[in-house]
Amino acid sequence: MTAKSDHRPATRLVEAGRRKEWTGSVVSPPVWRASTHLYEDSADLAKGRPNADGYFYYGRRGSPTQWSLAEALTELEPGAEGTVLYPSGVAAIAGALLAVLKSGDVLLMTDNAYEPSRAMAKSLLADFGVEVRFFEPLDLDAFPGAFCERTAAVLLESPGSLTMEVCDIPALAAMARDKGAVSLLDNTWASPLGFAALQHGCDVSIMSLTKHVGGHSDVMMGSAAAAGALYRKLRTKAQALGIVVSPDDAALALRGLRTMGVRLERSSASALKIAEWLAQRDEVAHVLCPMLAEAPGHALWKRDFDGGCGLFSFVLRGRDEAARARFVDSLELFGIGYSWGGFESLVVPFDAGRARTATAWPPARWRVEDCLGIRVSIGLEAAEDLMSDLDRAFAAMDGA
Repeated sequence: MTAKSDHRPATRLVEAGRRKEWTGSVVSPPVWRASTHLYEDSADLAKGRPNADGYFYYGRRGSPTQWSLAEALTELEPGAEGTVLYPSGVAAIAGALLAVLKSGDVLLMTDNAYEPSRAMAKSLLADFGVEVRFFEPLDLDAFPGAFCERTAAVLLESPGSLTMEVCDIPALAAMARDKGAVSLLDNTWASPLGFAALQHGCDVSIMSLTKHVGGHSDVMMGSAAAAGALYRKLRTKAQALGIVVSPDDAALALRGLRTMGVRLERSSASALKIAEWLAQRDEVAHVLCPMLAEAPGHALWKRDFDGGCGLFSFVLRGRDEAARARFVDSLELFGIGYSWGGFESLVVPFDAGRARTATAWPPARWRVEDCLGIRVSIGLEAAEDLMSDLDRAFAAMDGA
């Protein structure tokens, strides 16, 4: 089975990638573990195999397990010709950037990017002779002036990591295209179910499959989807780097993919409920959640997005680091840990005053003492139980 383009996303999640020749008589593709693929005879070997999913060649090019996942992700990304799989989300970002950049190029990176993306600017990309310049994603008027004759690509992220701003992705991507630059979007927060990146003008849509697609905190993987020659460039660069994902991990990602829609609906609804509750708390100065009606960027989110997820942040009002630590340590239902998008709720502290390098943060309207942030990932627990847990932590924070 394969999903039809006119099917709704929920149907595509169930049907996509389930070709009969890959699944046989079972529902999901079996786990094909193999490094060596055999040829029938010398003539078959001499004839060779096309460099495309669906043709056995060698284990690095995958087998039905990986092909099924890649095809399913492609069918979820309107406008994509193909999807390349990577062993982690960071690997997907790095692999995609290396595919479109060369020594001497300039990469424009949004100043609210994911920290590992920012770290690439100082390490991997710098070592390859790529110059990275950070830009303010909310300043559309200044954006064209950030380009130069060496600018080859733009890395976008919306909502922004930690501080959750929503930028005008269609406008930024259109400007990048006018300047001859490739636009890449880290679309992990919304996934294609919530934001169709290529349809909104982006050239490459990147996801950490570790998050929503895996959904169970037991697999690490990433992906990059694109169309035409750009997809083929991603694929050949990944092959040149020897990048391959485990068929066992691909099977776990396929399993998670089938239920991603209902999990996103549940976690998004709970997150909005909790965000609205937090916005009424005296202990909270700001709730950074684009789904929240009064949040900055909500109008753009409502215009461009079809859904959200359980990840957002909030900033404590006038508390110090010791108080924040008491809050975090008092939580019982929220684990302390990185990542997000799993079935369980997580929390991690961050300093909003250290989240930028190229632009001023926090906003001028904020009080200087309101900079201690907490990022939460809302899982599948009952929202009421999570709010009770947060309520107890607020009491413990102030010694009540």
